[in-house]
Amino acid sequence: MDGLAISEEFLQELRERIDIETVISPYVNLRRRGRLMTGLCPFHNEKTPSFTVYTDSQSFYCFGCGVGGEIITFIRRIENLDFVEAVKTLAQQAGMQMPEDGYDDSLAKQRAKILAANREAAKFFNETLMGPKGKVAAKYLADRGVTPAIITRFGLGCAPDMWDGLLNHMRQKGYSAQDLVEANLANKSTKEDRTNIFDNFRNRLMIPIIDLRGNVIAFGGRVLDDSKPKYVNTSDTFVYKKSQAVFALNFAKNGNNGKLILAEGYMDVIAMHQAGFTNAIACLGTALTSEQAQLISRYASEVVLAYDSDAAGQEATKKSITVLNRTGIKIRVLSLSGGKDPDEILKKQGGRARFQNLLDGAANDIEYKLLREREKFDTATPDGKLNFLKAVVPVIARLQGAIERDIYASSLAQELSVDKEAIMLQVKEHDKKMGRVWDKERFKAAKRELMGYGDKINLQKGGKTRATKAEEVLITSLLNNPDFYKKLSEKIGPDDFLTDFNKRLYELICTRLRDGKCIELTLLSGSFTAEEMSKITALYVKGSEISNTLEECEDCIAVLAEERDSLNVVNPAELSDEEFSKLFQKKDQ
Repeated sequence: MDGLAISEEFLQELRERIDIETVISPYVNLRRRGRLMTGLCPFHNEKTPSFTVYTDSQSFYCFGCGVGGEIITFIRRIENLDFVEAVKTLAQQAGMQMPEDGYDDSLAKQRAKILAANREAAKFFNETLMGPKGKVAAKYLADRGVTPAIITRFGLGCAPDMWDGLLNHMRQKGYSAQDLVEANLANKSTKEDRTNIFDNFRNRLMIPIIDLRGNVIAFGGRVLDDSKPKYVNTSDTFVYKKSQAVFALNFAKNGNNGKLILAEGYMDVIAMHQAGFTNAIACLGTALTSEQAQLISRYASEVVLAYDSDAAGQEATKKSITVLNRTGIKIRVLSLSGGKDPDEILKKQGGRARFQNLLDGAANDIEYKLLREREKFDTATPDGKLNFLKAVVPVIARLQGAIERDIYASSLAQELSVDKEAIMLQVKEHDKKMGRVWDKERFKAAKRELMGYGDKINLQKGGKTRATKAEEVLITSLLNNPDFYKKLSEKIGPDDFLTDFNKRLYELICTRLRDGKCIELTLLSGSFTAEEMSKITALYVKGSEISNTLEECEDCIAVLAEERDSLNVVNPAELSDEEFSKLFQKKDQ
């Protein structure tokens, strides 16, 4: 999609109408620091704010993960949209009408069609549940105590026990087989001698997955008996990425008092909502992802993990603690004593009151880790006590605060009849050991960065660090000092650049300046990917690190000339006789 097909006048007006703080504030808690604003980055896990918003240039940049851009790029990344869809979203906020012509919205139309197909499918599944073909599913829900009100709230439905039940209905509504395959509502036969298409969901309880805007983006289909697989879920599509979606967050994000309950499955969440715990959510898949953790952290300061009590659930709890810890969010862990999951506790083990007591008594993540390690050893024996302490020293060492370390060390010392100073000595030894490991890793990372490797945008940077640095200073100088263009254009052109990405960027900047056009980041964003815009923003931000003089630019031009000459050095041993002869002819001229 060529973003420049949307008129620059429209993009400029959009930029003027919407302030970047207004765009970012719903996703990031920003704090003003002079002309800048900072907050915790929504694109990676961090505890110390490194996400910076520049109100003067209407841009943002994270010094932790390197993501940057302007309002369009922010919406592209945070909402997983393409350029046109991001512009549409912002235009709606600004009360602007998108131009009817002049841009390619084929991908946006494709996404809209999938969303419409999902909405129609959800309606079909719900109507099936209420009809004769949904008797088995209706009985299943009744047996689990699911009320009609909750069925309506979650839009629950039933896929009929047919190969083409949904397919026939959707065709009558004007959807093609290809539309249904792209939405993963139908599948194509993989056998060479068959070209038939069939429903993806058959004879299952259907649970719509709804995004924060109220769109049905996917489905989870649960069996109505003990057959396998237990669940069939929508695969990734243009509107759905399993690793980025959170079930029931559309309900739980409102009025949750800053707390969310994270469970394993759909039915646990549905049971909790029915019992009044409307802040319950579930991740979609076997493990919580960093993207899901970041999304959750936008709507809560505390998460209670309520995974199943079996071995798989406890392993998932352990992994989720690790992922959530990177966000800085407070973590507590529910001990499901008396039941295997929240649904069972609510239905058979004391109901709402019992579950509330468990929530109130949920341990924090450190207490949970200590409890799990304690279960592995017989601390009544010297050997068990020693091995337990060896296992928990790394847990205490991960605590950042001295007071926290002292409290837990004191508690363990009293419990095990061990001198607290002995425990703290082991913690300090662990700190030293990990410090050496981290120093090695930081050295390796710094060395790679210095050598220019690891740049995912400018792939030619490795091995051409001196030239790349000179190119970047020239680009940074032009982005911050457009008035330099006239003098620089007389001395260096895009073809003098040695790396393709920098050449493309420099050429676009020069072309726009030659034509008297603005080079604001918003107006560049249509010509580059969101990832490339991060790189460009990083170069723009570096304007405060260079001298911003023509003399510095001339030095860079000289460096590029030297680097080009070094690349043109030939090895006489590799030349043919004719080429060797020509080499001497050039020298004599």
